[in-house]
Amino acid sequence: MPDLGRYALEVSLAYLASLGLIGALVLWYWLRGRSVRQQLDEVEKRRTGNG
Repeated sequence: MPDLGRYALEVSLAYLASLGLIGALVLWYWLRGRSVRQQLDEVEKRRTGNG
């Protein structure tokens, strides 16, 4: 690990915050994808049921 000197805490916190935000975005996209997939399945069921 590189020697960050007196800014080690700030740099480490910035890395942690960045990783946390990236993780939150991944989780949000994953949950949104599941929701959209369920909605598409419902639309397809209605379409094939009527057709």
